[in-house]
Amino acid sequence: MNLEILTPDKKLFSGDAEYVYVPGQGGGIGILNKHAPLIAALKAGEVKVRDIHKKEQTFTIKGGLVEVKYNNVVVLAE
Repeated sequence: MNLEILTPDKKLFSGDAEYVYVPGQGGGIGILNKHAPLIAALKAGEVKVRDIHKKEQTFTIKGGLVEVKYNNVVVLAE
């Protein structure tokens, strides 16, 4: 799936991902390939990304939104 993690200042990540974890307001959300469409508010915490080469990265956010649609994931983070 294609993933973009964006802040008002810069793009933190852009590329293919195998797995994404985001800190949802109601609890953590794990997103895999072909996930159902979703829009959710995020709380402060860590976004965890495993890319297609099995490399894992973590990004700390203060909150934001996530949208999953047609195998594209966009995280708008503070």
